Amino acid sequence: MRLPIIFSIDDDPQVLEATRRDLRQQYRKTYRIMATTSAQEVLDMLPDLKRKGETVALFLSDQRMPEMMGVAFLKQARELFPEAKRVLLTAYSDIDAAIRAINEVQLDYYIAKPWDPPQEKLYPILDGLLDDWQAAHRPVEGLTLIGYQFSPRSHELKDFLAGNLFPYRWVDVENHAEADELLALHSIDRNQLPVLIFDDGTALPQPTLAAVGEKLGLNPKAAESLYDLAIIGAGPAGLAAAVYGGSEGLKTILVDKRAPGGQAGTSSRIENYLGFPSGLTGADLAQRAITQARRFGVEFLAPQEVVSIKSVGQYKHIDMADGSTVVTRAILLSTGVSYHKLENESLDKFTGAGVYYGAATTEAHAFKKQPVYVVGGGNSAGQGAMYLSRTASEVFICIRRPDLTETMSQYLIDQIAHTSNITVLGCTQVLAGEGEDKLERLVLENMDTHEQRTVEAKAVFVFIGAKPFTDWIEMNIIKDDKGFIETGSSLNKYDDYRKSWKLKREPFTLETCSPGIFAAGDVRAGAMNRVASAVGEGAMAVSFVHKYLAET
Repeated sequence: MRLPIIFSIDDDPQVLEATRRDLRQQYRKTYRIMATTSAQEVLDMLPDLKRKGETVALFLSDQRMPEMMGVAFLKQARELFPEAKRVLLTAYSDIDAAIRAINEVQLDYYIAKPWDPPQEKLYPILDGLLDDWQAAHRPVEGLTLIGYQFSPRSHELKDFLAGNLFPYRWVDVENHAEADELLALHSIDRNQLPVLIFDDGTALPQPTLAAVGEKLGLNPKAAESLYDLAIIGAGPAGLAAAVYGGSEGLKTILVDKRAPGGQAGTSSRIENYLGFPSGLTGADLAQRAITQARRFGVEFLAPQEVVSIKSVGQYKHIDMADGSTVVTRAILLSTGVSYHKLENESLDKFTGAGVYYGAATTEAHAFKKQPVYVVGGGNSAGQGAMYLSRTASEVFICIRRPDLTETMSQYLIDQIAHTSNITVLGCTQVLAGEGEDKLERLVLENMDTHEQRTVEAKAVFVFIGAKPFTDWIEMNIIKDDKGFIETGSSLNKYDDYRKSWKLKREPFTLETCSPGIFAAGDVRAGAMNRVASAVGEGAMAVSFVHKYLAET
């Protein structure tokens, strides 16, 4: 296999040689290092490289070059290799230009000269960027999904592949001429769709997520007989707990039934998370965290569903959907929340066929140049609307309040206000959906005037409410009236807690009514629904796990 390329461009031969030396010292085993003093030379090469199937992992360009500015070069290079990471080398006086380039060319990073020693000022930055690039470019060559666009099973598979960052090619059987040829080649009928075809020639018709995960190398089985900490749910809280648990020497296992990231993992752009000035997708954040956790020895099981937990003496038993059991000394529940369904029978039948809960990044391109609706006024709804506006002809945001000021961050409100094809419909609710085998129209109601109207709508993306994933918990874990798990001092208001708690100490802040079982993130009663707060709770939970393990 041909190695991916790192391009270094600098008009100063001495600086270029120093850059080439440092890059080769660190990356020559896994990347081809190509260096030149001419930005135009690189631009002339790129079309031919693209035709030959070459891949470029990273462009490292000087800003001030007589032939053209580095930002101008990166802008043109991005057109041919949009997924390559882009880094600008700048003098101190060029930092303002580098910051502007974050928006102009989606610059990934800028590095001020000089960068000595590279072990501190160059390699850590490039390592992180290249890890991200590798995560997005771990292609299963030839992975092709064939199905009907408005099929819930097809949507489920697309959502699973996207959530786990597996690149795939989608073939809509009704709109791609090659679909029948591919089906005939693999002796598959249309009534067996969806089908996933792999590069080794095998095909899985109507596959389960477990079968797909196993084929793609995901791990659904625990390797050890006993763990110090088992984390159920790989959202931001669970991922943070995994990183801290693994780094602090706890034998840690992380279990998720779908993909890392949870609800945050479906966000098309998170722009207010500390340390990422140009923002990042929820999937990127999740992938970084999983990579970090695995480096610390954390075991990740997915797709794997937990069906029950129970305490047996000092140990906790976790029963899986496949019949296996994991034994652990402590448990962290970080199963997060799901979006509330629109309680309407006329919409239920279109779930996965025009009605989607989250999933803007998965399905946006299916509705190119068509009108779509977003229901919800929180940050996730705003991020989804901004992402959909890139491809949809019009995006309408339906909210019950008069405007977005009470529920959405100001930066998103400002972005929406400056996006010409997004319209906010205040005091508006969706009453019904209409169509044959897919959504075609919506019935809307103005909540002030009670006036109803029917509008054309090819899709509606729902981002409302927060329903905790706690229905599966059968043991006596105290929850509030909405199903969120109670922890710490909040348990004192429940008679069941005072009757069942037998320890002399009070529960730790994130501990449930069952000693050694903790909860963190959105699933916990009273939690703040922000990525940063969930990450903080996940990290904090590990400190309480240590205290619990020390007393048992």
